[in-house]
Amino acid sequence: MRLPFAAVLGSLLLSACVAVQPAPDSSPEAAPTSSGGPARVSGATASANFQTAVRRVEPVAEAICRQQAPNLNCDFLIRVDPNRNAPPNAFQSLDRSGRPILTFTQSLIAEARNQDEIAFVIGHESAHHIEQHIARQRQSAATGALVGGLIASVAGANSATVNEVSRISAGVGARRFSKDHELEADALGTVITARAGFNPVRGAAFFTRIPDPGDRFLGTHPPNAARIDIVRRTAAGL
Repeated sequence: MRLPFAAVLGSLLLSACVAVQPAPDSSPEAAPTSSGGPARVSGATASANFQTAVRRVEPVAEAICRQQAPNLNCDFLIRVDPNRNAPPNAFQSLDRSGRPILTFTQSLIAEARNQDEIAFVIGHESAHHIEQHIARQRQSAATGALVGGLIASVAGANSATVNEVSRISAGVGARRFSKDHELEADALGTVITARAGFNPVRGAAFFTRIPDPGDRFLGTHPPNAARIDIVRRTAAGL
């Protein structure tokens, strides 16, 4: 029996890790925020902040990767999505050789209010690779598909039903530990950000502008408050 979870596995490589609601258009100069938080910065400043953060965070992330996961490819490729219309997003994926790729949309870079915020996002995405979350999600999806398919077969389901149950079970398996993975990436991302010379607690203020997913069953991300809490607790222990 062929288990149809390939599509689910492929989607793991492109799943949104950090996504924010686009902010209203603003002038090239920094615009004050009504909440009293950090103001939006100009496009030139946002670009400069990103370049500075990449220059300082990337070597730290690669060093920690080689120390904690010596069997991994730790040569990070950090790229900017050329699509100017892509919504704010950042995600980690792998190329065919296993090289980690961190992709940032231009709108996400523009949304970061300071170097600490964009540095934290880079550290967080780097941590996903170091913690081998893609491989772990693949394994969870494969296990879910296998178990679901076997249960359906034993129950006497026909081939089409078995395949559908396997597909759904693969998705459930892939999501089973996703919240834990995000918190792990937040914790290790805090360490990476701090070692690169940035303030991870200030950087985690980025979460205050992400729509809060709450604590939904089989949700992919934990509540924002839990993420900010783990950043603060990790930073306090450094």
